[in-house]
Amino acid sequence: MNAKVSFMYSTLAAAIAGISGSALAADEPIQPIRPVQQINLSQVELGKKLYFEPRLSKSGFISCNSCHNLSMGGTDNLKTSIGHNWTQGPINAPTVLNSSLNVAQFWDGRAADLKAQAGGPIANPGEMAASHTLAVEVLSSIPDYVIEFKQVFDTDQITIDEVTQAIAEFEKTLVTPNSRFDRWLLGDKNALNATELAGYNLFKTSGCVACHNGPGVGGNSFQKMGLVEPYKTDNKAEGVAGLTGKDADRFKFKVPTLRNVALTYPYFHDGAAQTLTDAVDTMGRLQLGKKFTPEENAQIVAFLKTLTGEQPTFLIPILPPSNDKTPPPKPFG
Repeated sequence: MNAKVSFMYSTLAAAIAGISGSALAADEPIQPIRPVQQINLSQVELGKKLYFEPRLSKSGFISCNSCHNLSMGGTDNLKTSIGHNWTQGPINAPTVLNSSLNVAQFWDGRAADLKAQAGGPIANPGEMAASHTLAVEVLSSIPDYVIEFKQVFDTDQITIDEVTQAIAEFEKTLVTPNSRFDRWLLGDKNALNATELAGYNLFKTSGCVACHNGPGVGGNSFQKMGLVEPYKTDNKAEGVAGLTGKDADRFKFKVPTLRNVALTYPYFHDGAAQTLTDAVDTMGRLQLGKKFTPEENAQIVAFLKTLTGEQPTFLIPILPPSNDKTPPPKPFG
């Protein structure tokens, strides 16, 4: 099926369709996550296989899901990820959940979209350590993949362009609607308790929403880490400055989404904050010049936990077997 078709979570879609003007009313800085509207289902199914496909790596062991584990909030819960030959990654792996809402991909925004991002780790020597040529050679040696690429893309020759397109299309489906906070936004005033509502009010009045806004509660701008106080870290990542060479861009990173933030610890680009309590304290001081009391911190944390939405669920794909012509993995080379 090559035509684009609607892909909807019916319960939330009905809720959104049926809301009166008062539901999204109050000019809230955060909007509900909407279900995916347009998707190519045949690309999604192929992309799902490729997302879990370890043979795209040199070792035959690392897949997209290794660092962006869909059983763990779309990340790996490590300060920095583990790459080929136990290489320590340079930066914390951001969640893949709701990544289609981001203004760009990676902490420094060097990939314009999900398709551009998907090809990066495959060829990165510190991550999957293959090459686009090798990845395509592996897929082209597996008859079942050749058939499926032909069916999906109407091509007899697999290229990295189709590989990354399919992965990106699958990743578009990884949205997490229907959080308790979304239900509150949509008119269910019993969805949040008094502590959580107090936390949301603090989140707004303290200025957190200046950066963490929109459906993704972030992900839509780049900001300097350490506006009021300098951020101290041993991590060598320079943010946008690594691309532009401008000192003004040093420590300017894409604002992370706070959707499902209770699942995506540790926090910040260097993974330095292990808990939400630590993250709220640091952000208050460094970005806002505000020292939250323990009670205020706990209220904001309570609010943040309401941002956990419905996690993607599906059958784990069964991958087609290699054959005699498939290049063997090299896990220790």
